[in-house]
Amino acid sequence: MAEENRRQLLQIASQPGNDTCADCGAKDPQWASLTLGLFVCLDCAGIHRVLSLRVKSIKLDNWDQEQVDVMRTLGNEKAKETYETCIPPFYRRPTQDDVHVLKKEWILAKYEREEFISKEQQNYDCTKKEGILFKLGRDRKTFQPRKFCLNRTNNKLEYYVNEQLKPKEEINLDDVNAVFVPEKIGHPNSMQITFLKNGSTRSLFVHSETSKDIVDWYYAIRAAKLDRRKIAFPDRNIEQLAEDLTKDFLLEGWLYKMGPRNEPFKRRWFILDKRKLMYFEEPLNAFPKGEVFIGNRESDYSVTKGATEGKGGSPNCFTLNTPERKFVMKAESKEEMDKWVDQLQKVVEMPLTPQDSKMATLLVAKKPFNPIRR
Repeated sequence: MAEENRRQLLQIASQPGNDTCADCGAKDPQWASLTLGLFVCLDCAGIHRVLSLRVKSIKLDNWDQEQVDVMRTLGNEKAKETYETCIPPFYRRPTQDDVHVLKKEWILAKYEREEFISKEQQNYDCTKKEGILFKLGRDRKTFQPRKFCLNRTNNKLEYYVNEQLKPKEEINLDDVNAVFVPEKIGHPNSMQITFLKNGSTRSLFVHSETSKDIVDWYYAIRAAKLDRRKIAFPDRNIEQLAEDLTKDFLLEGWLYKMGPRNEPFKRRWFILDKRKLMYFEEPLNAFPKGEVFIGNRESDYSVTKGATEGKGGSPNCFTLNTPERKFVMKAESKEEMDKWVDQLQKVVEMPLTPQDSKMATLLVAKKPFNPIRR
């Protein structure tokens, strides 16, 4: 009987909708949230346990006929019809590759707080949001509590030091990007907020005491940016407007960079942020030592393996070629080099958008003959 029940369960799990994780979309989920009657991957199953929901392995646990019937009657598609009826367009459905905090709060929002059954349960789509985030000091290298305020009326994200009347920083929301960086900061509820300041990229590193708080800030930023776009581009559909409200870094990690006059390689932390390549002395620096806009191949941008003529070089070298300069970099392994080269080549092949052209102007205008600084 147990084998027959398992055979039936595997058949149910293979049906369209059930063959991917109900929460992150991972293929061939091997676990089931019996309480809710849906199929999930191992990572999401662990989050379901946090909700005190009954979770079972499809292949390793024994199933009785009543439990199999529950899975047959419910399933992933019916769960979506119940719990995902009211997802706002600025909300980001996590995938299996996303950070844990995003997946965790997505699952808690769906099944515990039932945020997507009724808009009344959503508190991040707001005109004004205030709260405390712990911000890394630019020079002291310690995290201190700071009051942050997001205000749609003036399109600003601000933060205050102590009880000062004026904000320490006023950031135009149009220029803001937010990326979850738990490993970099060493805290599970952490973000890197970037924006342009005087022609250079400024980074704020923040974390909150709870996962819900940091995720609420993330979606408050996305909601505010979408609201702004709807006003600026009333003729565009909501799906177009919701694209790239925030964007994860394409790649980041340690590389070695050669100086412009063949100086020895120096170790730097690199971030590829869409069409911006930035490098820092340390991962948590507020400003990059240099950054360069990466244009399209039709404008003489390209990536090649190895060093260019007259630049010396060593194993695992690659070169970013721009109209102004050639940037020689070196990875610690061939695998790392291939990863960077592949991603940079994809950027070079991407067509330019109006937003890309605007960013290029802002980055290069103050340093037209040397768009990346040593």
